[in-house]
Amino acid sequence: MTQSLNQRTLKGPVSCVGVGLHTGAKVTMRLMPARAESGVVFVRTDLAGKPELKARAHHVVDTELATTLGLGAVRVHTVEHVLAALLGLGIDNARVELDGPEVPIMDGSAAPFIGMIKDAGVREQDTPKSFMVIKRAVTVSDGDKQATLAPGRGFRVDCTIDFKHPLISDQAVSIGFTDRAFVREVSSARTFGFLRDVERLKAMGLAQGGSLDNAIVVDDFSILNPEGLRFPDEFVRHKVLDALGDVALLGLPVIGHLTAYKSGHKLNHALVTKVLSEASNYAVVRARARDVAHYDLRLDELEEALTPSAA
Repeated sequence: MTQSLNQRTLKGPVSCVGVGLHTGAKVTMRLMPARAESGVVFVRTDLAGKPELKARAHHVVDTELATTLGLGAVRVHTVEHVLAALLGLGIDNARVELDGPEVPIMDGSAAPFIGMIKDAGVREQDTPKSFMVIKRAVTVSDGDKQATLAPGRGFRVDCTIDFKHPLISDQAVSIGFTDRAFVREVSSARTFGFLRDVERLKAMGLAQGGSLDNAIVVDDFSILNPEGLRFPDEFVRHKVLDALGDVALLGLPVIGHLTAYKSGHKLNHALVTKVLSEASNYAVVRARARDVAHYDLRLDELEEALTPSAA
């Protein structure tokens, strides 16, 4: 498929109502258009002054089973699925308004957010896109877990998981991303958990809104959801979805190759932080105006149409 080199936002507002997976709080979320160069911004409309949190890695304050952004006393929990949906559909600029502390979990995947974005419509803006081109490989590890972001053509994710469970052992997937690939192969993969952990998580104040309606639940031998799985390897595809949401906190679409082995939010965030820690790891480049005006290039051709950004 082809990919426009102009920035994108929504044509209009769209909203949904749901519960937070971990807080259990009922929340209304509105996705709103935003001006070029503004990025993705979360807004807590229920708090005095309607404080805003830009979707950037330095705002991450917790990675326990989800990614939480914070600034001072303001928190926005479980941001990864909506961020993955925006990134997956090439939305550069949006306001995410919430009247509660957590993005609603909906069905446990990004598919409902994809539907919202399509309902709102996508509007191209006059400003060329910027990209983060990975210039050298960066790796983080934690025991046998590892994540690497390396130079590559377009954006590709290789992900492997192994939970030493009969249903979730040694699953791997490799996906080269366009918005169609994201929608078809990743967006509807749901979050998952183990029945044996449910009571422990609830005692910790987590998974307060979890149910079979918004998560795959697995016992020692079987899947408890009566409808079964959406993909034979839905578990690893959801890990790809989570990783995309975490990588979105780099703040720009990436040209590079992400390899994740048994990685989760904590290690994903460590990788993003390490990439940003040295300017020589990446280059921020902007599409040339003449290419935006005259061409509609494939992702694997983007570098030929990019020029170093002054931003």
